[in-house]
This record gives sequence, C-alpha cells and structure tokens, in this order.
Amino acid sequence: MALARLLSSLVLVLAGHVAVAHEVLPSIADMTQTDGLLDFEIRLNLESFVAGIDMTAVTDTNAAPEAASYDELRAMDPTAFEAAFLQFWPQMADQITVRVDGVDQQVTLKGVTIPAVGDVAVIRASNLQFSAPVPEGGKSVQVGWASKFGTLVIRQQGVDQPYDGFLEAGALSDPITLAGGDQAGPVATFFNYIPVGFDHIVPKGLDHILFVLGLFFLSTQLGPLLWQVSAFTVAHTITLALAALGYVSVPAAIVEPLIAASIVFVAVENIVLHGLSPWRPFIVFGFGLLHGLGFASVLGQFGLPPGAFVPALIGFNIGVELGQLFVISIAFFCIWQAVRVDEGANEQGRAKWLYAALAVVAAGLALLAWQTGGVVDDVPLYVFLGPMAALFVLCWISVKNRDQIEAFRRIVATPASVAIAIVGAYWFVQRVFF
Repeated sequence: MALARLLSSLVLVLAGHVAVAHEVLPSIADMTQTDGLLDFEIRLNLESFVAGIDMTAVTDTNAAPEAASYDELRAMDPTAFEAAFLQFWPQMADQITVRVDGVDQQVTLKGVTIPAVGDVAVIRASNLQFSAPVPEGGKSVQVGWASKFGTLVIRQQGVDQPYDGFLEAGALSDPITLAGGDQAGPVATFFNYIPVGFDHIVPKGLDHILFVLGLFFLSTQLGPLLWQVSAFTVAHTITLALAALGYVSVPAAIVEPLIAASIVFVAVENIVLHGLSPWRPFIVFGFGLLHGLGFASVLGQFGLPPGAFVPALIGFNIGVELGQLFVISIAFFCIWQAVRVDEGANEQGRAKWLYAALAVVAAGLALLAWQTGGVVDDVPLYVFLGPMAALFVLCWISVKNRDQIEAFRRIVATPASVAIAIVGAYWFVQRVFF
C-alpha cells in the first residue's frame, strides 16, 4: 500500500504539468530603421496577451487562471478579435520599452494581422506592427517589455552584422547600435546558445527528462547506460542538425505523441528486462531521432543567427548534452547509497538515516513550493521535488529490505519505471486526442 501511494503521488505530480509541450512560446520581433522610425513586426500569440495571462507563471495556457478567456479569444474570427485587441493596445503600449540613447520613445500601433480561426486547439500566431521615433542623430536603442509578456527574440534587420538576441521575460536588451555591427561572433554565439540547450532539458524538457530517466533505470551498471546514452546522443544530434538546416521537417502533432510513446517503451522494457537487450541501443537510436526533431522545434521558435549558424547549433547541442548529464548525475546521487547497500556494502544503518532525512527535506521543500508557487524558469519546483521525495522513500524501503533478492530493482527501479510509463502514456493520449 505504501508503494502504491508513493507511485500515485509521483504520477499525479508529473502528469498534471505538461499538457502540451512548448505551448508558451517566445515572441519574435524583427526591428528595422526607416525614415526616422524604428519599425517592429512581432510574431506572437496575441490571445494570451489580451487575456492577461502571465507568461512567466505557466508553461501551458490551459493551466492559467485566464484559460477560459483565452479560449474565447482564440475562437473569435479575425475581425472580432482585432476589435478586442485594439481595446487592449493602450495598456500593452505602456508596457513596451523602446529607449533611444537612454530616452524612452512612445510606440505607435501600425497594424495587426490575425489569421483565420482554424483549429482552436493550436496556437494562432498573429503579426503585430508598431513603430517608435528615432531622434535625429540617434545612435543606439534598447528594447524590452513587461515580464508577464514572456520571452522576446529581437532580430535587427537591414544592417550589416545585425544584432540577434534572446531576452528573458522582463529583460531590457543591451544597447543595440542602430547602424549595425552588434552581431555576436562565433565564440560568443557558441557560449550564448549553451544555456538555451540546457534550459530546454532542465527544467523545461520534462518529457526529455523522463526519457533519460527511463534509460537510467534499466540497470545500475555503467555499461548499459553508456550504450544507450551514446546511441541517443548520436541520433538526436543527426536530426537536430538536419532539421535546423531545413532538410527534415515533421509536424509537432506527429513528433510530440511519438516522443511520449518512446517514454512508455523504454519504461516498459525496464520492467520486463533484467539488462541491456541486443536491440535496445538500436531502439533508443530510433527514439533519439524523434527527440532531435523535438529539440529542433525549439530552435525553430526563434531561429539560428544566419552569420553564426554552426556555432549556435553546436552550442545548443552541447547545452542539451549537459542537461542530460545533469539529470543522470542527480538521479545517480539519489540512488547511489541504496545501490551500494543492495550490492553488499555494510552501510544499512547510515543509508536509512540518510534517506529518511533526504525524504523529509525534499517533501518539506515540495510542500513549501506548492504553497508559495515557487518556480524555476516557469516550471513549478514541486514537479521536481515531489518525485524526488518519493524516490528517497523508495530507496529507504529498498535499504530496509536489503536481504531480499533484487531489492533495489523490485522496490526502486521497477516502481519508478511504472510511474514513468504511466506519465508517458498519459502524455501520448493527451497529445493525440486533446
């Protein structure tokens, strides 16, 4: 019964927070200087702005308190929604910053292009156009907007060596030289894109995290993990590069359910197999190709700088690898002592005290995060802390029952794999049918 309750808690915590992957997207702004004006054209999910959703508080608009209002706006025809937006525009304009040589400039709406309704279950990307004056002799500009509007990509147009930047929610850009020349070099671009790749795994890539954990829980031996991770890395690197170069394009409606299915497959194999099968690396390689397409969709949201495409792509991929290694390292830290005891180390007493303390701390922090709404990069902290507390308790039970055959596998690895499979199945159904 204790295991069942822990497993249920783990499933509920994970399943409730990734309804549709990457639904909250960055807005992409192209900035061009013409005839004493800075013209901006922004591709954005305008319904979320008008509905008043705080884009830093949710990863899915369905989870926002304003979800009903958002759905109503999403179902409006372009004419009706444009009227609603025009009422909202003065409020939005007050929260946009265009600062030329240190002086804030007033922004003026030029127009908005809203596509037809289409499938209301998917995002409708609108194009917003506004401008701001450039005083005579203006040299540089800083751009930003309110934190609740989310992340913003700024792409300078019409100049040599244009600026291309990814602004976190609420951030103000560094001064951008209006005449151009602020394009980041290859080395700077390489390092700038490493955290973007890492961030896509930890904390935002919950589906990729579960897949990596599925690989991890197959065996406590290093060899099987290295075979799987190597196959996965090579595969997703291939499709990430091909998709980023435009040679491969698969709709997210196909990729996302298949990624969820891959989570189910590796988790179920963990339950029925006792080690690395001859076919497992090849299966993992195939799933890695799918995950590479998922990674590429992130880059597709804001694009790679054309002048430094290769360094950006390599930096992003290294960030992804560092994120995966971080996940594996944390998982290893969580189960290391339990594995040692299971393999015969005479450390049962110390391990029991350790896991009891860790479980209490993790559960307390998860409860605190639940009550206070603590987040990291828009992802609730309890999404990580809750399962971690459950894992510590499972490890405590494994240590307590060390004399039983395959105690760690039966009490820790198998229940964890069952939970991973259930969450993956939930995501598959959700992404196919809802």
